[in-house]
Amino acid sequence: MKKVNPSSANVARPYLISGALLAGLAVMLGAFGAHGLKSVLTAQQLNTFEIGVRYQMYHALALLLLPALSEVVASTWINRVAFCFVAGTVLFSGSLYALAITGIKGFGPITPVGGMFFIIGWGLLVIGLIKRQSVTKQQQEGQNGTHRESETGDV
Repeated sequence: MKKVNPSSANVARPYLISGALLAGLAVMLGAFGAHGLKSVLTAQQLNTFEIGVRYQMYHALALLLLPALSEVVASTWINRVAFCFVAGTVLFSGSLYALAITGIKGFGPITPVGGMFFIIGWGLLVIGLIKRQSVTKQQQEGQNGTHRESETGDV
């Protein structure tokens, strides 16, 4: 069984807490939408509300999984991704909830801003994976090169 590094566990804690809170809230909001709002909202409003719940849950689960990527993605990139996912959830899902419940169209323009945060977050994750891969590859090549030199006696 792999030992957990206490410092990496402390770094993971905010993502795990945020992800768990957002996931739990998504479950509660989903139940509220299905049972409490079904008779109050139109089908279109309910659909809008459910889209907010769905994207909140997707990104809550992603936040819960981010610490597992710490071996292959630098913490700087994970921090950026987490910020984008939380901001995206608040803006995207939050504006959809407000739009669905109140019917105030002014919340509509906020939704794409939240969507952009989601897209940027996923893009940053890809960049973080690529950058870490290239650094790891260079380190491996450096180690292999050093190892070969010592084998041939050219040191």
